[in-house]
Amino acid sequence: MKKFNIRKVLDGLKEQASSSASSGQSGALENNLMHETLQSENFQLCKTVRHGFPYQPSSMAHDPVQKILAIGTQSGALRLFGRPGVECYCQHESGAAVISLQFLINEGALVSALADDSVHLWNLRQRRPAILHSLKFNRERITFVHLPFQSKWLYIGTEKGNIHIVNVESFTLSGYVIMWNKAIELSSKAHPGPVVHISDNPMDEGKLIIGYEAGIVVLWDLKSKKADYRYTYDEAIHSVAWHHEGKQFICSHSDGTLTIWNIKGQGKPFQTITPHGKQPKDGKKPEPCKPILKVEYKTTRLGDPFMILSGGLSYDTVGRRPCLTVMHGKSTAVLEMDYPIVDFLTLCETPYSNDFQEPYAVVVLLEKDLVVIDLAQNGYPIFENPYPLTIHESPVTCCEYFADCPVDLIPALYSVGSRQKRQGYSKKEWPISGGNWGLGTQSYPEIIITGHADGTVKFWDASAIMLQVLYKLKTAKVFEKSRINKEDKQNTEIVDEDPYAIQIMAWCPESRMLCVAGVSANLIIYRFSKQEITTEVVQLLEVRLQYEVNDMESPPEGGGGGDRDLPTPGTASPSPQTTGPPTHPSTSSNSSDGVRDNVPCLKVRSTPLKQSPGYQVELVVQLVWVSGEPPQQITSLALNSSYGLIVFGNSNGLAVMDYLQKTVLLNLGTVELYGSNDPYQRQPRSPRKTRQPSGGLCDINEGSASEDRCKSPTSVLASNHQQFYNGGGGRGAKMSRKLSLPTELKPDLDHRDNSFSRSRSSSVTSIDKEAREAITSFHFCETFARKGESAITPCLYVGTSLGTVLAVALNLPPAGEQRLLQPVIVLPSGTLARLKGSILRMAFLDNTGTFLPPASETWYEPNAAGADSEERDKARKRRPVSVSPSTSQELQESQYAVVCSEKQAKVIALPSQNCIFKHSITETSFVLRADVVQMNIGNCVACFCANGHIMTLSLPGLRPLLDVNYLPLTDMRIARTFCFTNLGQAMYLTSPTEIQRITYSQETCENLQEMLGELFTPVETPEAPNRGFFKGLFGGGATSLDREELFGETQAGKASRGLAQHIPGPQGLEGMKGAASGVVADLARARIALDERGQKLGELDERTAAMLASADSFGKHAHDMMLKCKDKKWYQF
Repeated sequence: MKKFNIRKVLDGLKEQASSSASSGQSGALENNLMHETLQSENFQLCKTVRHGFPYQPSSMAHDPVQKILAIGTQSGALRLFGRPGVECYCQHESGAAVISLQFLINEGALVSALADDSVHLWNLRQRRPAILHSLKFNRERITFVHLPFQSKWLYIGTEKGNIHIVNVESFTLSGYVIMWNKAIELSSKAHPGPVVHISDNPMDEGKLIIGYEAGIVVLWDLKSKKADYRYTYDEAIHSVAWHHEGKQFICSHSDGTLTIWNIKGQGKPFQTITPHGKQPKDGKKPEPCKPILKVEYKTTRLGDPFMILSGGLSYDTVGRRPCLTVMHGKSTAVLEMDYPIVDFLTLCETPYSNDFQEPYAVVVLLEKDLVVIDLAQNGYPIFENPYPLTIHESPVTCCEYFADCPVDLIPALYSVGSRQKRQGYSKKEWPISGGNWGLGTQSYPEIIITGHADGTVKFWDASAIMLQVLYKLKTAKVFEKSRINKEDKQNTEIVDEDPYAIQIMAWCPESRMLCVAGVSANLIIYRFSKQEITTEVVQLLEVRLQYEVNDMESPPEGGGGGDRDLPTPGTASPSPQTTGPPTHPSTSSNSSDGVRDNVPCLKVRSTPLKQSPGYQVELVVQLVWVSGEPPQQITSLALNSSYGLIVFGNSNGLAVMDYLQKTVLLNLGTVELYGSNDPYQRQPRSPRKTRQPSGGLCDINEGSASEDRCKSPTSVLASNHQQFYNGGGGRGAKMSRKLSLPTELKPDLDHRDNSFSRSRSSSVTSIDKEAREAITSFHFCETFARKGESAITPCLYVGTSLGTVLAVALNLPPAGEQRLLQPVIVLPSGTLARLKGSILRMAFLDNTGTFLPPASETWYEPNAAGADSEERDKARKRRPVSVSPSTSQELQESQYAVVCSEKQAKVIALPSQNCIFKHSITETSFVLRADVVQMNIGNCVACFCANGHIMTLSLPGLRPLLDVNYLPLTDMRIARTFCFTNLGQAMYLTSPTEIQRITYSQETCENLQEMLGELFTPVETPEAPNRGFFKGLFGGGATSLDREELFGETQAGKASRGLAQHIPGPQGLEGMKGAASGVVADLARARIALDERGQKLGELDERTAAMLASADSFGKHAHDMMLKCKDKKWYQF
């Protein structure tokens, strides 16, 4: 699995050596002081499990004895489901669509037929199923596959109308072939079309029914190799089903009719039914309906049979949703589905087709859902689906992954989420209940959070490689539903659709504070509470964050606005109109010339908001239109529960807010963060015409770029007003909805082509590029605000798209009541470092190399009363203990800042600000996601590059430990959703409906086999139905067939050599080692030994036969010699 790029390793060592030398002896000293515990042996990359609904499903099968379900997809994937928590994902190498699946019932095996005309046998008796045999047809196209219960002979129907027979044990073709011309003979002048159905008579295995698409059904006698009966109908056939007594069968047709036939009445159907057709009064044929794509005919011992069908609706039902029809006796129930039906299966009590079926449920596979209907209860309620198949309920726009969370978090989320469950489900247990859970060795809690296009946020329990939804938050409830006309809408909203889509999420697991940023340039801050409250007025802050460039001569080099004194923010009391908002009127909506100004994109609701237990709105922050320019979307976000602060940035600048006092503390353009030390000679950009942004994911970056400072109604920054003009984005420019990019895909993604191979120095000029400096990342910490300081203070570190890391000092009032009364002082305090590429991630280590997490407070009940409120006040007065080192260590490096950009990583000693280690991560590509993660025995930097490489670097030395070419970036969805987390876990959305989890930990890879569930469990096959005395006496029961004799090589001969090619699976012990474990491995070895023994016995048999022949020959010669010499005297010899 591990693929190391030697060149990159050598480059890294060279850079490490050069950077160490450049920083003097301190680097070598620190390297000696800190022993790095992580080595390359601690890392290995492998996929763990895939969750979610199978993307683009195409077929389905069910094992009624093992009670497991298999679903095949159009991309060649197989998903197997047992009891809740037992899931498995497999993939056919060819990637061709799975057109048919057949279980070897209760045998632990599955046959799959693909659109590339290959058939595969999967072994399910191991935790990771593997292909045992494959057969590739060369001259015929596969259209239908049938495997009778307890048979080893597989029937394969083809497009030419022929039927071939395969031995599933050896995966060899039988010489027995049913040719289409012999099957239909003279009953039709034209070709009957492809085979659409094959099944044997439930009461006579020697009789096979074959359905051809053109409307011909043939009852074939396997022994006599001829057709007994032929049944012709003038409409195309889609499916056929038997009555369990084997005397009748039913066909579904393209005109919406069902025809029931007696096997001995071949002239015309016994009965014709049009389930959804209007019956004319004059006795004519009913009007044609849509095709009935599938029908199943299931009998019950005590009541009427069930006829279940999909399709067949009348053509005049335009716009009606897809339906499943259940006909039982005189009642017909039409069950509407949310999505088109791909396939359905009826679950029955018996696997035997010649017994009363006793159906109890119907599994319906839809294009985007899996529904199981309870047939035993009135009204046919559905079962509550326990699988995590609703990831895509609304498209996923962003993800976050947290491992090793506080232990009380999952129970808390589950308790509030359990109240959200729908009612009206079937009271029975989920019927797909096969398999066994794995022995999970991972005991730490894991949580995945998904943000969606409709504004919902879902929390998932991802512990022990399972996935279960815990809680669902609807953020759109905070806003009023838009009821404005189209012209007005175009002037206020900045997205075409999904205005509530979640773009970035910041979550503090310890305090349970949550902040979400939406695509409409809005932020919502939530607190977690176990009590229901009603909020009379939702608290609102409106922020003006505008791109402004002063219309003067270019400042001198290195000046960058040095002639202006940097104001001291946070010294005045906040504006009363925003802090105590009884209502939220915008300061102005339209100026005299009709230009939008101070208008937010969404309107916060003005009516009281009932908030259920769970996440409850604390504050809403909205960016407003400025002089006709739409607000730029938020590109970065962070919160700190200990400081009570939220910070966000975009391509214009950043704003820091105090969510306890509900005020804006800092509202700055990116340039003003530099003060007089701006390294770039920025010149004003020439005014541009408005331009419409192009579609696609890059649209988040289009529009106005970030420069100077932006004013807020609540900002307390003093400034000298000068003439400004707006640059960049269009007036009323609309953004595409697909702009849900996280911080890591910063505003210059639009300069890259789709191959992601171009460097950052693309077609834009350097001036334009510098003028587009955006805020790309934040990190709250307790560290040294300036170079050479001796005391650590609360700080905010800011990363930009030009690779600069800037520090902002935070002066916080004492905890308790003073914190709510005195202002927080926020002061930019200079540049820490510059790297190539946008800054993606920052973290801090102490002088022993231990990770320093940002300070946080523990959760308390915000709506508590009485004794609980006293506990709450105590908790709030306690200042969280920072894990920072003691300030007594003077003249020594006390901390190390780890900074990772798109191109490189650096480790900087503090407070001296010397770079002690530097590593170039990639030259030809760029990093999409980087995280500083904690492993069991140390820390490392984990990176995912656009060229598909996953890498880890040691800390603090930045030595390459892992470099695997895992996944070329073919889809922006992967870039948008890829997350690393602690303890070697990572995830991404591999399709619009599925989450793929991977691990880069050697320990997890080794334990994965035990953690995976088992699909196959030993279960006794139910007894065959009793034939009864009279049926046994008079031969009325099921008759068996010796298929071995009929289809074997002795009687049927060999199949044509060029017809199909046999491809063996991984054979021998080598192929079994990775796949099998425990009993299965022993069985596999025993089977191989038996095969070898059989081969040796065969060889011995041949030798014995040869010896017998030789002895016979010798005996014959001896007898001839004896006759010849019998009458001779001894002296005649």
